[in-house]
Amino acid sequence: MARQTAKTKVLPIIFDTDILIWYFRGNKRAKMLLQSVELPRRWISSLTLMELMQGSRSKDELIEIEAFVAENIHRIIHPKTSISEKAIHLVSQFSLSHGLLAIDALIASSALLTKASLATGNRRHFSFIPGLALLPFQP
Repeated sequence: MARQTAKTKVLPIIFDTDILIWYFRGNKRAKMLLQSVELPRRWISSLTLMELMQGSRSKDELIEIEAFVAENIHRIIHPKTSISEKAIHLVSQFSLSHGLLAIDALIASSALLTKASLATGNRRHFSFIPGLALLPFQP
């Protein structure tokens, strides 16, 4: 393994919603992936957090999600103007040809503009986006 120097910048990884869903379902690969990334590099989009919360079936699950994020995610990326503008461009460019959805466009533009990699099990949702660094996940 290469030694990190003062000039070496380790880039963050934005985790897509599907990986965290697999994690909560007890998938060992999702757990291993998350644990293999140092805490300062673990990021999510606020959209991912909202999707997780929206999918919770009880107050206990909601509390579990909030506690998990507080303990295991270093940064939550919120869509700001530049992220939204990039997402609009991506939807314009790829919604008809590839079926790109708005939330996926916002998550992808967050990764592009923060120079983060995007870890996802839904590679087909993102593979056509130029410049997007993907970390494919297999559950």
